[in-house]
Amino acid sequence: MNPLREVWQSIFRRDPLSTDKGKAELVFHNLWLHIHPTKVNKEHLKLTHTWYLGAITFYLFLILVSTGIVLMFYYRPHPPEAYQDMKDLRFVVFLGPFFRNMHRWAAHGMVICVFLHMLRVFYTGSYKKPRQFNWVIGVLLFLLTLALSFTGYLLPWINWRSGPSLWGLTLGATLLLVGSSLRELLLGGHNVGEFALLAILRFARGGCCPRCWCS
Repeated sequence: MNPLREVWQSIFRRDPLSTDKGKAELVFHNLWLHIHPTKVNKEHLKLTHTWYLGAITFYLFLILVSTGIVLMFYYRPHPPEAYQDMKDLRFVVFLGPFFRNMHRWAAHGMVICVFLHMLRVFYTGSYKKPRQFNWVIGVLLFLLTLALSFTGYLLPWINWRSGPSLWGLTLGATLLLVGSSLRELLLGGHNVGEFALLAILRFARGGCCPRCWCS
């Protein structure tokens, strides 16, 4: 079979809209109209089949977004104030520790759940035809989740001089052809400083958009 045709069918898994079957599948396969397919094997609805890891990941993502919006009002992305704002959230702001800990543990839980979800999909063979495209999207979302989790480690701006921080910030420079440009994009310039903190914050905010679209 034509490889391009296989890729196309892995993305659009239905008949053409010019046919009655294709029009019916457009409705039956719509996520907002049918969370589950029109016909589901009874065994597939059991908790042990998927462990609901995808749904748990989505709910953790909602917690991250909601608590992140609250924390954003008390955070200034400037090196002298960034760590002080984190201390104020812990000791001064009302319910500050609650929102920060919810954000932190939701981030840890999301990384774990996404990883376990990928393992479940791999070991059950759910990535095979015709779901190859879903698997590629899942891998990209897993990498995006790890990258966004790393930004949360850097925003307090007290650990950026440590080995893992500098290694992560300069990792992009090792890529072929786009390494130097990617490094400047991650650092907001040529050196680690105030502009790097701003670039990290923009990435943390903007990275939620594709994660939300694909969840």
